[in-house]
Amino acid sequence: MTLLLQVSDPHFGTERPDVVDALVRLARAIEPQVLLLSGDITQRATRAQFAAARAFVQRLRVPHCLAVPGNHDIPLLNLPLRLLQPYARYGKAFGVDLEPSLQTDDLLLLAVNTTRWWRHADGQLSASQIQQVAQRLRLAKPPQRRVVMVHQPLVVTRPEDDGNRLHGHAAALRVWGAAGVDLIVGGHIHLPFVLPLASGGWAVQAGTAVSKRVRAGAGNSVNVIHIDAAATERAVIERWDHDPAQGDFVPRERYVAT
Repeated sequence: MTLLLQVSDPHFGTERPDVVDALVRLARAIEPQVLLLSGDITQRATRAQFAAARAFVQRLRVPHCLAVPGNHDIPLLNLPLRLLQPYARYGKAFGVDLEPSLQTDDLLLLAVNTTRWWRHADGQLSASQIQQVAQRLRLAKPPQRRVVMVHQPLVVTRPEDDGNRLHGHAAALRVWGAAGVDLIVGGHIHLPFVLPLASGGWAVQAGTAVSKRVRAGAGNSVNVIHIDAAATERAVIERWDHDPAQGDFVPRERYVAT
């Protein structure tokens, strides 16, 4: 079995120190094998913010970390850097591979970069990205669960979030569903939910993990994902919310992706 901890939209530069400490305690208690950082790791892509984010990841002590940049991880105000080296600071903190992958006996995990330097907030999936991911999904071994990580969502639950869906979302859902995707995990909208997809697989969205930039009705939260190739379900997803009264992350919702 593989245990994954999904941390999304921490927006370092706006982090809550007490929530950061609580998340470190959770990670050390449950001991996940894989950390998923699904974008917007920093607020303004500064060196100091990336350094703080990297120090936080090291405190978690998770053996494997897979990250993708979010739109906030590209410099906004430094136009020369945004145009010429948009991922330079991100790369120094989390590696130059913007689309890392990981395989274990029960897991195929593919990370996809959905940011574009010329877009302020919107994300995009190119036709070649969609096809390359599908090809790799089809090559998964029979016991492996197929997981794709993006930043911006492919599906939303509220009309006001409709414009936040990835450009290319319809094609990706259709093609990846046909290729056997099990989970598509993402963030960006700071609203956690888990939904079955009509095209196949499940959407797993995370809230903001440690930032002050919480959404009304949705506080700080992370997802804990249990992958077991021997089980009949595709995955078990737990949403853990930070409880200010207790000062810790506590389990709130549990979903079984069948």
